[in-house]
Amino acid sequence: MRIIAGDARGRKIEAPEGKHTRPTLDRIRENIFNILQNEIRQSRILDLFAGSGALSLEALSRGALNAVMVDSDRKANNVQKRNTDLLHYTDRVRICCCDWARAVKTFQEEHMQFDIVFLDPPYVMTDLRDVFSALVPVIHQDTLIVLEHESGCDIRIPDGFDVVKDRTWGFCAATIYRMITEGE
Repeated sequence: MRIIAGDARGRKIEAPEGKHTRPTLDRIRENIFNILQNEIRQSRILDLFAGSGALSLEALSRGALNAVMVDSDRKANNVQKRNTDLLHYTDRVRICCCDWARAVKTFQEEHMQFDIVFLDPPYVMTDLRDVFSALVPVIHQDTLIVLEHESGCDIRIPDGFDVVKDRTWGFCAATIYRMITEGE
């Protein structure tokens, strides 16, 4: 895997070994970032189910302010740390080894707010109502939630979110949501 664009363009990054992590393919990551290109600069990133951290690292390379990577798998966290060190982003990254619910609760208690949230849960996880509901206190009306999922899958999210864009690349798809604000 490589960083596609920005100040770390072309730099190789690691992916965790084994079947627990499914890294976002370079071409899919490139397409996602083409969609987000005007939103990345100076943004605060939350990357739940972060795996290698490739989505956060790509965002940082393209000018994101900082990123928080969350994954409950210690091997994934170790890879995130190595990738962050390799790209010299240590001062802009926070790595959390815990489940998504605990992490989001902590961020709420710390009054954190994010501009872009990457969600790349296991493809079998299609009921995301709890995840989206938990995010509400740590996002704002302009926050984009980028969900990578299996194409053709019925993803369940709570009311109160709109689809901004939806793209499919073979077996993989990405849907971008934002919260519906009053009056919409």
